[in-house]
Amino acid sequence: MRTQVAIIGAGPSGLLLGQLLHKAGIDNIILERQTGDYVLGRIRAGILEQVTVDLLEEAGVADRLHAEGTVHHSIELVFNRTRHPILVDQLTGGKVVTAYGQTEMTRDLMDARAAAGLPTVYEAANVSLHDFDGKTPRVRYEKDGRTHEIECDFIAGCDGFHGVSRQSVPQGAIREYEKVYPFGWLGVLSDTPPVSPHAIVYGNSERGFSLCSMRSLTRSRYYVQVPLTDKVEAWSDERFWDELRLRLDPDLASRIVTGPSIEKSIAPLRSFVAEPMRFGRLFLAGDASHIVPPTGAKGLNLAASDVKYLSSALVEYYREKSEAGIDTYSDRCLRRVWKAERFSWWLTTLMHRFPDTEGFGQKVQDAELDYLVHSKAMSTALAENYVGLPLEL
Repeated sequence: MRTQVAIIGAGPSGLLLGQLLHKAGIDNIILERQTGDYVLGRIRAGILEQVTVDLLEEAGVADRLHAEGTVHHSIELVFNRTRHPILVDQLTGGKVVTAYGQTEMTRDLMDARAAAGLPTVYEAANVSLHDFDGKTPRVRYEKDGRTHEIECDFIAGCDGFHGVSRQSVPQGAIREYEKVYPFGWLGVLSDTPPVSPHAIVYGNSERGFSLCSMRSLTRSRYYVQVPLTDKVEAWSDERFWDELRLRLDPDLASRIVTGPSIEKSIAPLRSFVAEPMRFGRLFLAGDASHIVPPTGAKGLNLAASDVKYLSSALVEYYREKSEAGIDTYSDRCLRRVWKAERFSWWLTTLMHRFPDTEGFGQKVQDAELDYLVHSKAMSTALAENYVGLPLEL
């Protein structure tokens, strides 16, 4: 079997890359080790930057996003039991973000790929990457008891943090940077109207961080900071709702509509970057190369910008016989990645209670929050990063 680009991973980054390449007339095959239903069952991000929305429009899969997504013009910060709005659209010349679940984005891309008859191999076992340091890369996998091999021009590793793509890079060829945070997020998904339908609410209280977000006008996503030693089983729905209210201002707490959780989990937080992102004819994209704590809502959006850089580079290669975009892919991605890593680390540090945040450290955090909401310059810096930095920095 032969194709131009073999894409490893059928998450949103792999599917978006496949769709953009298809639109440009570039053949591609996607391999995914899980089932399609498993991929759709992942409960992940739901805030899209304008860059990501524009990419979905370019890919021809934005109709349902525009019909069902909810535009956010502001974010709200809660500290000292008081809520402070940050009007991001007014601070960024009209830029906004859109609430639209990653699951729905993935479904749209899957449907578009199926409608176009493009090949996706689900339940591809024992995927292995070969010869990507030369001109004829190959990908092997097992399916239905048989071994298959794909010859290709390029391999795109869009298979996440634990995927085979980064693991296939020779030892010593990659450098990793990591910060692990000393707490996790207990998240609850519920079919209830969001408490703030046009803004995300970030809370900092003496009890820890909280976040009020949404997937739609009828589905809410809430989080509270918990110790990494906590177990989901110890958190009943009633206990979660009670704790969330205690971390918000009284008015907002009184307006929360509660209901049974349809998903509940505890996720650890980490910052991680592996660089470079290109090894011969193998390219890493999205979580295969970098992880951000979800505080800044950057994970999915960073994956989308990687895909934009990579798809543009590949289109340039096939149409213009130029390797300029390929040669600069890693540097362009990493410049934006590290700015998003910085923002996500800063916002995480600002809004969470750390084990050593006492005394002087707590006073400094209080002062920074107070300065942030009263300084147009600092509020603008927050807003610019929140809505997404431009692709060309």
